[in-house]
Amino acid sequence: MKSYLFPGQGAQFVGMGKDLYDHSEKARNLFEKANEILGFRITDIMFSGTDEDLKQTRVTQPAIFLHSVILAQELANDFQPDMVAGHSLGEFSALVSADAISFEDGLRLVSARANAMQKACEIRPSTMAAILGLDDFTVEDICQRISEIVVPANYNCPGQLVISGTIEGIDKACELLIAAGAKRALKLNVGGAFHSPLMESARVELQAAIEATEIKEPICPIYQNIDAKPYKDVASIKHNLTAQLTGAVRWTQIVEKMLEHGATSFTEVGPGNVLQGLVKKVNRTVETSSASLN
Repeated sequence: MKSYLFPGQGAQFVGMGKDLYDHSEKARNLFEKANEILGFRITDIMFSGTDEDLKQTRVTQPAIFLHSVILAQELANDFQPDMVAGHSLGEFSALVSADAISFEDGLRLVSARANAMQKACEIRPSTMAAILGLDDFTVEDICQRISEIVVPANYNCPGQLVISGTIEGIDKACELLIAAGAKRALKLNVGGAFHSPLMESARVELQAAIEATEIKEPICPIYQNIDAKPYKDVASIKHNLTAQLTGAVRWTQIVEKMLEHGATSFTEVGPGNVLQGLVKKVNRTVETSSASLN
């Protein structure tokens, strides 16, 4: 069974999507439509901007979404998923590619999400850190013992768990986790504490936008971040999209569940190959690839 995966924030790079824009009129029209919807030329930043410009949350999230969704559309009949999943932001790319949300509505939702998250980041200084070489239980236990807000945010693969919280909480957690045997506790260069209670204001804002958006049943099950289970019913999908902002991304569990349900190959659709690497950390023998028009 074919599984398609869609990346999240962090996969961006300057020049992303330019090959699609240059070689396909259909892709070019979608990129130009995106410029109109967003009210600024995101293509200029994607194709020839600076790393700093591209790293702004309001730019990064729509940029990755556009690269993924337009690439999936360019695959045309070669895009035949039996199951899909997206890492954080990638969940929106997956739903659009699986015909549950229109391109235009998907882009508006992603833009609303990015702006809401940016505002939430400005309310209280916060950050994230990658913890390498510790089991999930130890990380969870230490996070619970800290008086500041610190929670597991991304279960990326065995031995790699990203935590999210206040700056003071993350600093304390990193200190304790290193003492507990973590190989590394690496603070990430991100704008705030994504997938934590500190995103509550963004969750409320996004919920209203999601409820107002037409979402249809996808062409195949989507394995959602919040609990790693497959869904096709619209009510659950909407609820899970909203809950994702303050809940953890259970990526390890998603890959495990897809394998359990018969996935034989994983194709990453969008910039970079981070998700393929994470899949290999879960199962070294499974087939992985990047979506390609060649």
